[in-house]
Amino acid sequence: MLCRVKNLSVTYRGQETPALRDLDLPIRVGERLAIIGESGSGKSTFARALAGLLPDGAEMEGRVHWTGSAAPRAGRDLGYVLQDPSASLNPVLTIGEQVAEGARRHLGLSWPEARARALDMLERVHLPEPKKLLDAYPHQLSGGQRQRVAIAAALAARPGLLIADEPTSALDMVVQAEIVALLDELVRAAGMTLVFITHDIALAAGFADRVAIFKDGGLVETGPAAAVLAAPHATYTKQLVASHRDLASTPLVGEIGA
Repeated sequence: MLCRVKNLSVTYRGQETPALRDLDLPIRVGERLAIIGESGSGKSTFARALAGLLPDGAEMEGRVHWTGSAAPRAGRDLGYVLQDPSASLNPVLTIGEQVAEGARRHLGLSWPEARARALDMLERVHLPEPKKLLDAYPHQLSGGQRQRVAIAAALAARPGLLIADEPTSALDMVVQAEIVALLDELVRAAGMTLVFITHDIALAAGFADRVAIFKDGGLVETGPAAAVLAAPHATYTKQLVASHRDLASTPLVGEIGA
């Protein structure tokens, strides 16, 4: 067990209704867990609480109990990929500087060593001409390429847990499939744990080991992805599955080119 979320509730300042309510959810080492829900379901709040990145003014009750260690450090033990890579990439720094920074800071590498690590990570996320990209700036890349850079930066310090918060929602469907396939490839190769936040149940179906369905800040159903999506118990989950009748024709991640 990597961690267990126990009785977690989060309320933001100025709001009477909690964003999360009495959430209880285990996360296992090495699993790919998809958190699925509509906008306002609390899934991104869950991601921020898990990462220790709740904003000032957020009141949290309950706890996240990490097995065998202290809470992971964001950037070192825990990588975080945002929905919009522009929010995590600095427009005035080169791609190489931004990917190398995490490795230099958290792995104790020199700048030449960190730059070599950045080049390796750009190759791992299948970016074209990675040597040239080291000296490029974010505005020179497409949206999908920027998201690949954000993933490279999040993984540069070799974290054990990657949280991807709606990392594909701003991309077109083809690029979405490529990014999901890339994440699946990278976490499998490194033996990492992946928490993937999405509103798209069909997108999660192709790669998740387990799903957790959120609604109105609460957990309505969780279990092995194949079992939950084939025979959901909760009415809300049934509605989600029914709204994606093309689920059976969704290609598996391994069949999508990256």
